[in-house]
Amino acid sequence: MRLQGKSAIITGGGSGIGRAAALRFAREGAQVVIADWSEEAGQAVLKELQELGAKAAFFQTDVSRLDSVERMAAGAIDFCGRIDILVNNAGITRDAMLSKMTVEEWHQVIDVNLTGVFYCTRTIAPHMVQNGKGSIINTASIVGQYGNVGQTNYAATKAGVIGMTKTWAKELGFKGVRVNAVAPGFIRTPMVEKMPEKVLQKMLDKVPLRRLGEPEDIANAYLFLASDESDYVNGAVLEVNGGMTL
Repeated sequence: MRLQGKSAIITGGGSGIGRAAALRFAREGAQVVIADWSEEAGQAVLKELQELGAKAAFFQTDVSRLDSVERMAAGAIDFCGRIDILVNNAGITRDAMLSKMTVEEWHQVIDVNLTGVFYCTRTIAPHMVQNGKGSIINTASIVGQYGNVGQTNYAATKAGVIGMTKTWAKELGFKGVRVNAVAPGFIRTPMVEKMPEKVLQKMLDKVPLRRLGEPEDIANAYLFLASDESDYVNGAVLEVNGGMTL
């Protein structure tokens, strides 16, 4: 029960990695607030959490809109009393080669994956500072570290997330708030499974462990960074990619 007595907000908690993290955190004793764009997905995970006996809530949230984030944060604090953990996990893809990527596709990904992380952290961090402690976990990506064909917008946002993580670690660390990032490799989520089979196999061939990651692999990394076991970890980018970059 490594998160006993702690409260967590997980954006994008209605599916994939976010869902796995919500369930993992609940099993470790945390109160969990799911913030997700999809009402249907969010309510489904909320039901799973309640069946586990967890204290949990769902707030339909568009992280690309500050007013939506602020409503979610106010509701979460009212529900939990305090927020100890923020997992900025929400993200989308709109893949296209540079020559074919539309301005709309660029802005859609920037608004959710980069601006959304800024909005959530800007809103929740002062609450953590007031409490004198907190853990903020940002979801980066191997793509933000090394780039990827057809993902100009996505790579830009994830590289930006890494930059914000290191900046906030310096700004908030002396106030008791740790900020770290997890950089997943290719994880078996609906987002990744939309990729062509040939592309997936090519990526898989580069992984020494010879498998795609599972959402639970990332949830376990989130758990470590959320728990007191990582109390001296700040500004780190934890790669979880099966050794793909070796």
